[in-house]
Amino acid sequence: MTFPIIQTPRLTLRQLTPDDSSAIFALRSNPEVAAFQDRPLQQNLEESAAFIDKINTGIDRETWIFWAITLQETAELIGTACLWNFSEEQTRADLGYELLPTFQGSGYMLEALKAVLDYGFTQLQQIDGVTHKNNDRSTQLLKKLGFTLNPVFAEGNEIMYTLKKRS
Repeated sequence: MTFPIIQTPRLTLRQLTPDDSSAIFALRSNPEVAAFQDRPLQQNLEESAAFIDKINTGIDRETWIFWAITLQETAELIGTACLWNFSEEQTRADLGYELLPTFQGSGYMLEALKAVLDYGFTQLQQIDGVTHKNNDRSTQLLKKLGFTLNPVFAEGNEIMYTLKKRS
């Protein structure tokens, strides 16, 4: 599979490279970004490099699709988005995303995820977004994208929003 590079009016979504280690470290060591996620903060660039290797191995194995979200003007990496946790029959996946706080509130993630969903629905029937029940920004973003609360799923502090392909 050729990696799907996606262009939007302000963004390029592309595969991570080893050169992204510093930007991934900035993202994955930021306490604000990780506030609602159950993962430890990265401690050094080696952890970031290992994360990029893991992500790209998963892409090669078609386990997930993981994009670096970069600004078209400067090529600066400002966040990530992914489709992962595919169902066995490849009709459903989970949506993941994170954005540096400096760039939040500017519509970048909405723009990126609209493109990711368009790509995802070329093959999938349903995409789910799991978020922390207190992560209001994430919840509002999912609602803007047309996701609705999935009343069947609630695990601890996590809730799920679901979007089905429009026929």
